[in-house]
Amino acid sequence: MSAASRDAALPAPSVDAAAPAVAGKKKKILIIVLALTLVLAAGGGAAAYYLMKQRAAAADEGDAQAEPVEEKLVKASVKTAPTFVALEPFTVNLADRDAERYAQVGISLELVSPKDADLLKAYMPAIRNNILLTLGGKSAAQLTERDGKLRLAEEIRREALRPLGYELELPALGASAIAAKRSAAKDDDADGPLPIRAVHFSNFIIQ
Repeated sequence: MSAASRDAALPAPSVDAAAPAVAGKKKKILIIVLALTLVLAAGGGAAAYYLMKQRAAAADEGDAQAEPVEEKLVKASVKTAPTFVALEPFTVNLADRDAERYAQVGISLELVSPKDADLLKAYMPAIRNNILLTLGGKSAAQLTERDGKLRLAEEIRREALRPLGYELELPALGASAIAAKRSAAKDDDADGPLPIRAVHFSNFIIQ
């Protein structure tokens, strides 16, 4: 038998013999891709869970801090709004000896009740007299500082209450503004709060 006849008699190599090897490689690649996908998905889920947990904790902390502030907010009401009585501006010579100094002061009295406004009008000449004497006894140095103005406001309140029959004790000189406010908060008499709650300055010029 010739060589050509032997070659013709041998069967041709089958394509199916290489197929399992290719399929095996593709299967391995698919498994690796799936494994990587699962790992990435797990990592992304963990990161998302951590971020959501951090945001929730921050939101809870913000709410905890905001709650006390919201509880302290008190809206103004027309029923509880104070009544203000604006006095005619005062122009007085101050008690400075080294130079002629004077002050122009605008004052508004804050009343507890609107009905007290008529009472103040009836005693207004005596009230203005007491306020003028109080202002005239001050020096420019005493009225320049904030504490001096706060002290003056308390003294004006005391002098405005005197014609109405009230005697108001003030804290000693040198007491802090906080102490003065606490003292003013305790000066109610047995019949209720004093008619004049506070004194406000609408204008304050020293020349």
